[in-house]
Amino acid sequence: MGFEIDQIYVFYFFAGASAIMFVEAMYLLFFSGATYRSRINRRLNMLQDQSDREGILVQLRRERGLTSGGNYRLPFVAFNKLVLQSGVTIGFVKLIVIVVAGASIASGALYVFYGDIFYSAGLGLFCLFVMPFLVLYMKRSRRQKAFGAQFPDALDIIVRSLRAGHPVPVAVAMVGRELPDPMGTEFGIVSDEITYGSELEGALRSLYFRVGQDDLPLFVTAVAIQSSTGGNLSEILENLSAVIRLRFKMRRKIRALASEGRASAMILSSLPIAIFLMIQIVAPDFYTSVWQYPLTKMGLAGAGFWMFIGNLVMFRMVNFKI
Repeated sequence: MGFEIDQIYVFYFFAGASAIMFVEAMYLLFFSGATYRSRINRRLNMLQDQSDREGILVQLRRERGLTSGGNYRLPFVAFNKLVLQSGVTIGFVKLIVIVVAGASIASGALYVFYGDIFYSAGLGLFCLFVMPFLVLYMKRSRRQKAFGAQFPDALDIIVRSLRAGHPVPVAVAMVGRELPDPMGTEFGIVSDEITYGSELEGALRSLYFRVGQDDLPLFVTAVAIQSSTGGNLSEILENLSAVIRLRFKMRRKIRALASEGRASAMILSSLPIAIFLMIQIVAPDFYTSVWQYPLTKMGLAGAGFWMFIGNLVMFRMVNFKI
């Protein structure tokens, strides 16, 4: 007996595909241009509703945890720097409220379902003092990678602008207008700082402190040396753009070569946890006879610690600076 397909299902498939393509066509026709113009970066989006560039500069600084003058707002410099470089724009008050509320909900939920105040307090402390830093570290790493991927394009725009006869501040402002976030807003802030009295080198160093990306010091140093001693800045930045692209290509190549090792590490790390959960589902009483002994919990904690050490070693082996 041959394989037969009901015609009604074929009709449903093509009808659904047609509806999806019609909706996509309407979106591209009416909304894509406006969305691109208004969302190319956050600073330009704010400039559409407010023409006061100085007020927008102050607002962008305060959202990132800085004072109106560009200094750190909190005395805890390391934490303030982490929040600044992560790109979080909700402010310290909302951030603290969200962290406290999340820790309280997680701790209360664990106590309701498990009934142990010790475990619930431990989870609350973890969500209060450890989880926020992990999330901020991941957001900072992701933002720095996005900035690094856009940085060669920004240098190319500056090079073309300089060869057209524009000064460096105008070239920097052009990057702030043409590129999306995080590059567009950051260079837009640099342009506004130069407009309102900051020196070019100082504004670029502030850019490095706000972003923390590894390639930025090369750009800041090149501009500082050229402004003090002279030279062909467009040629220097063109060579710098080529070097950054080669470094980015090398990082991707290393990541591709190490993908098998990372996959093996993830599988081997998740396998014991998956088997434990499957046994708990299939035979909930399997560990009942040994679960109440402290030695069992100590053994599981030791195994988890050594698994963490192994994953950390493998991570350091495939992630290094170039």
